Amino acid sequence: MARARASPYESGAGAYDADVRIDDILKASEEPVFSFEFFPPNTPAGERNLYEAIAKLGPLAPAFVSVTYGAGGSTREKTIEIVTRIRQEMGLEAMAHFTCVGATRDELRATLDELARRGVENVLALRGDLPAGQSEWTPTDGGLHYSRELVELIRQSYDFTIAAAAFPETHIHATSAADDLRHLKEKVDAGVDFLVTQLFFDNAAYFDFVSRARASGIGVPIIPGILPITNIAQLERITSLCGAVVPDSLHAELMVRADEPDAVESFGVAYATLQCAELLAGGAPGIHFYTLNRSPATRAILGALRLHRPWEAGSRLGVDEGVVR
Repeated sequence: MARARASPYESGAGAYDADVRIDDILKASEEPVFSFEFFPPNTPAGERNLYEAIAKLGPLAPAFVSVTYGAGGSTREKTIEIVTRIRQEMGLEAMAHFTCVGATRDELRATLDELARRGVENVLALRGDLPAGQSEWTPTDGGLHYSRELVELIRQSYDFTIAAAAFPETHIHATSAADDLRHLKEKVDAGVDFLVTQLFFDNAAYFDFVSRARASGIGVPIIPGILPITNIAQLERITSLCGAVVPDSLHAELMVRADEPDAVESFGVAYATLQCAELLAGGAPGIHFYTLNRSPATRAILGALRLHRPWEAGSRLGVDEGVVR
């Protein structure tokens, strides 16, 4: 897999000093790219867990990692701090999530200026989650209404690689799948370089979504986002927030193991491995793992994928990668 530089885990290198653009990685790579998502913890113990997970996942040499932005922009400083540390101390390219909730245009530019000052090259532009206790979207006075406007603001004044989110099963607040796709096309036309999808558990949703996106004129890479299931209660909480569908057959298998946490995790790893293998054999440009700041499941899945290289099986079967990529 093409990467801009070896990580310190491989080379013994010191601080990260390369300019790495994820769009360039995607264009240059002859194999699928793998990436990990982390979130800013809110306790000292959580912070220790985060950096322990990064230390264990780092040797897998991901193409990049991303760090989320809390609801209402609540983790702005922590997100920037973690992205900076990952790049400078751990030698991994880190993409900062960036939202327009709760900020004016001037405040958004100030954050972008800070990211640029620290050498960050890549941002994931999102409208963002609502602050706790708020049920309806209300734009901030002097701020932005939509993620498309955020993409426009970034593209007009900054030289970041810009990623955006895509929703194979339609955004939870969208009026229809057609409207959701139309809004996505507007974002891409405004300057998005690649897309990362919301988590999903039925690959048919991804392949159908990519087909519809390509038909609408969206040509940028669409990386599927995968959540390895390790805990049923956690899964239910996450899917209730984002609207992802758990197929009945998958739910039934999880319920059979509901009283056996270890069995749930083992099954979840097996399911995600098969899910990723099918996506890669079908031409997906990579996998973005939602790690939830834990390493064992992602390490097991990615290890198996790299060992068996399902994307090569897809090529042998004559899969048209251009349809998905």
